[in-house]
Amino acid sequence: MATTTVARPIDRYFASYSDDHRNVLNQRIHVLAVPAILWSVIAMLWCLPPLITWFQYGIWAAFAMFSAWCFYNRLSRPLGLGMLALFFVSGCLCRLLEAEIGLRALLWLGIGVFVVAWVAQFIGHKFEGRKPSFLTDLTYLLIGPAWVMAKLYRRLGWRY
Repeated sequence: MATTTVARPIDRYFASYSDDHRNVLNQRIHVLAVPAILWSVIAMLWCLPPLITWFQYGIWAAFAMFSAWCFYNRLSRPLGLGMLALFFVSGCLCRLLEAEIGLRALLWLGIGVFVVAWVAQFIGHKFEGRKPSFLTDLTYLLIGPAWVMAKLYRRLGWRY
Protein backbone atom coordinates (compact mmCIF):
# COMPACT_ATOMS: atom_id res chain seq x y z
CA MET A 1 0.00 0.00 0.00
CA ALA A 2 1.52 3.31 -1.05
CA THR A 3 1.39 6.23 1.28
CA THR A 4 1.11 9.75 0.09
CA THR A 5 2.47 12.67 1.97
CA VAL A 6 0.65 15.92 1.94
CA ALA A 7 2.88 18.96 1.78
CA ARG A 8 2.56 21.31 4.70
CA PRO A 9 0.94 24.65 3.92
CA ILE A 10 4.29 26.40 4.48
CA ASP A 11 5.91 24.14 1.88
CA ARG A 12 3.16 24.92 -0.65
CA TYR A 13 3.55 28.65 0.00
CA PHE A 14 7.33 28.43 -0.39
CA ALA A 15 7.06 26.38 -3.60
CA SER A 16 4.76 28.96 -5.15
CA TYR A 17 6.85 31.89 -3.87
CA SER A 18 10.07 30.28 -5.10
CA ASP A 19 8.51 29.78 -8.51
CA ASP A 20 8.23 33.58 -8.81
CA HIS A 21 11.78 34.07 -7.53
CA ARG A 22 14.12 31.89 -9.62
CA ASN A 23 16.54 34.58 -10.80
CA VAL A 24 19.64 34.70 -8.57
CA LEU A 25 19.84 38.50 -8.62
CA ASN A 26 16.16 38.78 -7.69
CA GLN A 27 16.67 36.33 -4.82
CA ARG A 28 19.64 38.32 -3.51
CA ILE A 29 17.68 41.54 -3.71
CA HIS A 30 14.81 39.91 -1.82
CA VAL A 31 17.11 38.60 0.91
CA LEU A 32 18.05 42.22 1.64
CA ALA A 33 14.88 44.09 0.70
CA VAL A 34 12.25 41.87 2.36
CA PRO A 35 13.68 42.22 5.90
CA ALA A 36 14.16 45.95 5.22
CA ILE A 37 10.51 46.29 4.24
CA LEU A 38 9.45 44.29 7.29
CA TRP A 39 11.47 46.54 9.59
CA SER A 40 10.24 49.70 7.87
CA VAL A 41 6.59 48.68 8.34
CA ILE A 42 7.30 47.99 12.02
CA ALA A 43 9.03 51.39 12.31
CA MET A 44 6.14 53.24 10.69
CA LEU A 45 3.60 51.45 12.88
CA TRP A 46 5.82 52.24 15.88
CA CYS A 47 5.29 55.94 15.22
CA LEU A 48 1.48 55.81 15.24
CA PRO A 49 0.15 57.46 18.39
CA PRO A 50 -1.68 55.21 20.84
CA LEU A 51 -5.44 55.77 21.13
CA ILE A 52 -5.39 55.30 24.89
CA THR A 53 -3.02 57.54 26.81
CA TRP A 54 -1.59 54.83 29.06
CA PHE A 55 -0.33 52.92 26.04
CA GLN A 56 3.03 53.91 24.62
CA TYR A 57 4.25 54.50 21.11
CA GLY A 58 5.00 51.14 19.56
CA ILE A 59 1.75 49.51 20.65
CA TRP A 60 0.48 49.27 17.04
CA ALA A 61 3.76 47.70 15.96
CA ALA A 62 3.50 45.25 18.86
CA PHE A 63 -0.04 44.24 17.85
CA ALA A 64 1.03 43.79 14.21
CA MET A 65 4.14 41.79 15.16
CA PHE A 66 2.10 39.55 17.46
CA SER A 67 -0.53 38.94 14.77
CA ALA A 68 2.13 38.11 12.18
CA TRP A 69 3.96 35.89 14.66
CA CYS A 70 0.74 33.92 15.26
CA PHE A 71 0.51 33.33 11.49
CA TYR A 72 4.15 32.19 11.24
CA ASN A 73 3.97 30.02 14.34
CA ARG A 74 0.92 28.17 13.00
CA LEU A 75 2.74 27.44 9.74
CA SER A 76 5.97 26.28 11.37
CA ARG A 77 7.12 26.38 15.00
CA PRO A 78 10.83 26.70 14.12
CA LEU A 79 10.08 29.55 11.70
CA GLY A 80 7.78 31.06 14.31
CA LEU A 81 10.70 31.16 16.75
CA GLY A 82 12.98 32.75 14.17
CA MET A 83 10.39 35.37 13.30
CA LEU A 84 9.81 36.03 17.00
CA ALA A 85 13.53 36.73 17.40
CA LEU A 86 13.46 39.00 14.32
CA PHE A 87 10.44 40.88 15.68
CA PHE A 88 12.13 41.28 19.06
CA VAL A 89 15.27 42.73 17.46
CA SER A 90 13.17 44.98 15.19
CA GLY A 91 11.19 46.27 18.15
CA CYS A 92 14.35 46.89 20.17
CA LEU A 93 15.89 48.74 17.22
CA CYS A 94 12.79 50.92 16.87
CA ARG A 95 12.81 51.71 20.59
CA LEU A 96 16.52 52.55 20.48
CA LEU A 97 16.07 54.78 17.43
CA GLU A 98 13.04 56.44 19.01
CA ALA A 99 15.20 57.36 22.00
CA GLU A 100 18.19 58.47 19.92
CA ILE A 101 16.67 60.31 16.96
CA GLY A 102 13.03 60.80 17.94
CA LEU A 103 9.73 59.58 16.54
CA ARG A 104 9.59 62.01 13.63
CA ALA A 105 13.03 60.97 12.35
CA LEU A 106 12.18 57.29 12.92
CA LEU A 107 9.04 57.74 10.83
CA TRP A 108 10.98 59.37 7.98
CA LEU A 109 13.67 56.70 8.18
CA GLY A 110 10.98 54.00 8.01
CA ILE A 111 9.37 55.68 4.99
CA GLY A 112 12.74 56.03 3.25
CA VAL A 113 13.73 52.40 3.84
CA PHE A 114 10.27 51.28 2.71
CA VAL A 115 10.46 53.17 -0.59
CA VAL A 116 14.06 52.18 -1.40
CA ALA A 117 13.44 48.51 -0.56
CA TRP A 118 10.26 48.36 -2.68
CA VAL A 119 12.04 49.98 -5.62
CA ALA A 120 14.75 47.33 -5.26
CA GLN A 121 12.10 44.59 -5.17
CA PHE A 122 10.51 45.80 -8.39
CA ILE A 123 13.92 46.06 -10.06
CA GLY A 124 14.52 42.44 -9.02
CA HIS A 125 11.23 41.40 -10.53
CA LYS A 126 12.12 43.24 -13.75
CA PHE A 127 15.20 40.98 -13.98
CA GLU A 128 13.02 38.00 -13.03
CA GLY A 129 10.48 38.77 -15.72
CA ARG A 130 7.65 37.81 -13.37
CA LYS A 131 5.29 39.87 -11.30
CA PRO A 132 5.56 39.86 -7.49
CA SER A 133 3.68 37.03 -5.77
CA PHE A 134 1.59 39.35 -3.62
CA LEU A 135 -0.16 40.66 -6.73
CA THR A 136 -1.94 37.30 -6.97
CA ASP A 137 -2.45 36.75 -3.22
CA LEU A 138 -1.81 39.28 -0.46
CA THR A 139 -0.80 36.44 1.88
CA TYR A 140 2.55 36.49 0.08
CA LEU A 141 3.33 39.81 1.79
CA LEU A 142 3.65 37.65 4.93
CA ILE A 143 5.28 34.70 3.17
CA GLY A 144 8.25 36.76 1.89
CA PRO A 145 9.84 37.28 5.33
CA ALA A 146 9.33 33.60 6.23
CA TRP A 147 10.87 32.57 2.88
CA VAL A 148 13.96 34.65 3.67
CA MET A 149 14.11 33.17 7.19
CA ALA A 150 13.81 29.65 5.71
CA LYS A 151 16.76 30.42 3.38
CA LEU A 152 18.78 31.37 6.46
CA TYR A 153 17.69 28.17 8.23
CA ARG A 154 18.76 26.04 5.26
CA ARG A 155 22.11 27.81 5.11
CA LEU A 156 22.64 27.01 8.81
CA GLY A 157 21.51 23.41 8.31
CA TRP A 158 18.37 23.88 10.41
CA ARG A 159 14.92 22.52 9.68
CA TYR A 160 11.93 24.76 9.39
